[in-house]
Amino acid sequence: MYSSRIDGPRRGRSFDSMNTAFDEKQLNNEEKHVNLVHIESRKSKRRSSEFEIFVDCDSNREQLNEIIQLLCSHVNVVSMNPPDNSCLPDDDMESVPWFPKRISDLDKCANRVLMYGSDLDADHPGFKDNVYRKRRKYFADLAMSYKCGDPIPRIEFTEEEVQTWSTVFRELNKLYPNHACREYLKNLPLLTKHCDFREDNIPQLEDVSRFLKERTGFTIRPVAGYLSPRDFLAGLAFRVFHCTQYVRHSSDPLYTPEPDTCHELLGHVPLLAEPSFAQFSQELGLASLGASDEAVQKLATHALSGKSKVKLFDPKVTCKQECIITTFQDVYFVSESFEEAKEKMREFAKTIKRPFSVRYNPYTQSVDILKDTKSITTVVKDLRHELDIVSDALSRMNKQLGV
Repeated sequence: MYSSRIDGPRRGRSFDSMNTAFDEKQLNNEEKHVNLVHIESRKSKRRSSEFEIFVDCDSNREQLNEIIQLLCSHVNVVSMNPPDNSCLPDDDMESVPWFPKRISDLDKCANRVLMYGSDLDADHPGFKDNVYRKRRKYFADLAMSYKCGDPIPRIEFTEEEVQTWSTVFRELNKLYPNHACREYLKNLPLLTKHCDFREDNIPQLEDVSRFLKERTGFTIRPVAGYLSPRDFLAGLAFRVFHCTQYVRHSSDPLYTPEPDTCHELLGHVPLLAEPSFAQFSQELGLASLGASDEAVQKLATHALSGKSKVKLFDPKVTCKQECIITTFQDVYFVSESFEEAKEKMREFAKTIKRPFSVRYNPYTQSVDILKDTKSITTVVKDLRHELDIVSDALSRMNKQLGV
């Protein structure tokens, strides 16, 4: 949504204050039954004299259409994302939240950043650092302009950024031998070999993405900041990991209030190179598609593994545990293996209420919605073909063994 009738970019609670010509009663949120979730503005890329206003709101289709009609008389361009067909047309699925059906649909939700991005809160370590804020805007713009299939831009990191990475890398490597799981320890040397994970070098996301693609089918997509649990999990359904490219502020290298590239590359990526964990992650994502907000929040709370408690991983318990982002967690959940965790998650996913199931199609990088006899019959045919391949392989093996 674009507007040229405001003095400068604003971000706040009042929708009406963005334009003095707006009728306060006409656009009153409560009167129109619109729940304003998030609002932000930035300089327009179309015209330097204009501003783009992004509004994330919660309402039904009729109410949203009414608001859009009112806005059309006050702004130059109004666009809606997801489009007007965001809900599936069938009556029994009318209330299902929009979700991506193919990997390219991630373009519609990857830029819905909830926290930080190019804007920093007053308590952020880099809030008063204008050089750092400008650098963050550079990374945010790169992520916002990225489209599915594009190569990830290569970054020439500053000396200060490399030094911050070095501190994090060095300190974590002291902890890995005694605290990292065996899968992590197996994959980290591979990342060193193929993606140049070193103390004096920040790996390029494009190199990491290519490596993961060959190992587990996962790819990297750059993102400007914190995504909602729904949008982040939707990426996992397509084996896409939304990954920040910026580096935390150098004043506090061992803490960040948000995910940065140190957190992503040294925390998540080594496990995404493990086939069993990659499958576990994708199944979390698939279970979230079309699920209720409550179910999505439960899925997003799951985690694996002083004063903190250690408990056995149980999805029914883990989903109720609050995830803390400002300090260390109070409780950690441990599983003996990713296979065990995956089986538990599969059982938990069956309890999520939605009028369909989904199946990932790796050939088209899309999800098949299984909600009728026809769609399920297609899956059965595919399974029969896969079983024929297994049966043929067993038959050939038996012949070789003389059985």
